[in-house]
Amino acid sequence: MGLFHRIKTSLCALVSGRYAWPGLDISLPGGQHLHLVGSIHMGTRDMAPLPPRLIKLIHQADALIVEADISGNETPFRDLPPCPPLRERLSKSQYQHLETLSDELGLSLALFDTQPLWQIAMVLQATQAQKLGLRPDYGIDYQLLNCARETQRPVIELEGSESQIALLHELPDGGLSLLDDTLIHWHTNARLLQVMIGWWMEQPPIEPPSLPNTFSHSLYDVLMHQRNLAWCDKLHALPPGRYVVAVGALHLYGEGNLPSMLKT
Repeated sequence: MGLFHRIKTSLCALVSGRYAWPGLDISLPGGQHLHLVGSIHMGTRDMAPLPPRLIKLIHQADALIVEADISGNETPFRDLPPCPPLRERLSKSQYQHLETLSDELGLSLALFDTQPLWQIAMVLQATQAQKLGLRPDYGIDYQLLNCARETQRPVIELEGSESQIALLHELPDGGLSLLDDTLIHWHTNARLLQVMIGWWMEQPPIEPPSLPNTFSHSLYDVLMHQRNLAWCDKLHALPPGRYVVAVGALHLYGEGNLPSMLKT
C-alpha cells in the first residue's frame, strides 16, 4: 500500500469524523468512555507503525484493555497432556484432509499426532496467516501493548491466556468442531483475513459488513457470543474513565457483536 493512499485515507477519515481503522466510540452509563478497536492478532509489515491518531488515543487513555496480554515470551501450549493418536480421534476423511493440508503447508503430521484437536486448528490457522505474509509482531494488539508500555499506560485483560486455553480445553470432543471448521472453511478463512487486512490498510467498513460464517452455530456461540457477553459485563464494571479496548475484529461485527451488546 502506497504512502499517498494511506495519507489520503487518513485525511478522508478526519474530514468525515470516522477512524482510518476499524474502531468506534461507545460511552456507558457508568462514565466509561470506550474506544473499541477491531484488532488483527497477526499483521503485515505495512500495518506498522500504528496510525498517529490511534497512538494519541492510547496516550489519553486511563488503560489499554486487551483480550490477553501477549507481550510475554511464555507459550500458552506448555504442559498439555498427550492425546490418543489422530487416527483414533478423526474419521478417515478428516484424517486425509488434514494430511493433505499439512503436506501443502510443509508441516509434519507426526508432530500433531498427540496434540489436542483445538491446538492443531490454531497451528494451522497461524501457519495460514504466515503464508499470507502476516507476522505476530505486526499484529495490532501486540503493537498496542508496546505503545501502552512505552507510555506507562496500565493494561487490563478481558480474559488472559490461561482462561482462553481453559475455554479451548472445554470444547466438546477435544475441539473437533474447531478443527473441522478450519479444514472445511480453509479458503474462506484466507479471504476473510485479506478482508480484515484491508480494513487497516485501505478503509474500514462504513456499514456493518456481510461476512461469511466460518464457525458452526454451537462453536460461534462459545467463541464469539458468550465471550462478548462476558466482556460486556466486565466493561460495564470498569471505574469511570477513558479506555482503548482491542478485541478481534470479528467481535465488532455480525450477530451478537460486542458494540450492540454494550449499547443495549
